[in-house]
Amino acid sequence: MDRKKFVRTLGICVVGIPLASQVLQSCTSIYYANTSEEAGKITVAKSEFLNEKEKQRQFVLVTPRGTDFPISLYKMGEDDYVASLLKCTHRGCELNVGGNIYSCPCHGSEFTTTGEVLEGPAEQQLKTFKTTTDDQNIYIYFS
Repeated sequence: MDRKKFVRTLGICVVGIPLASQVLQSCTSIYYANTSEEAGKITVAKSEFLNEKEKQRQFVLVTPRGTDFPISLYKMGEDDYVASLLKCTHRGCELNVGGNIYSCPCHGSEFTTTGEVLEGPAEQQLKTFKTTTDDQNIYIYFS
């Protein structure tokens, strides 16, 4: 291998490996919870908020049957949860979750974790669902 090719390959490795590592780590933070569903109510075990290392997740995603968009179930406090449909109210794109906001990859709208508009072009807040809890579960009423 000649010197120029070696230096180029080394440069790609030095820059590429850390970048690839960050991208792969960011993918692992999105977790789809195991749920049960009956008559307009989704049940999510509170244990779904614990990862393999017993650390608390801030949110989990839920995919109700027959819907095109997931619901983000965000833990706001000890027994306080907000469930928001991840569908942008501007043009209906699926929202991304990260950095304590929901962001639209299509036109740049941003929403708080409670569904309020932070940045347009969206003007309406996200659809949110009533939640209740007991000792072991969180219930999302989505009908």
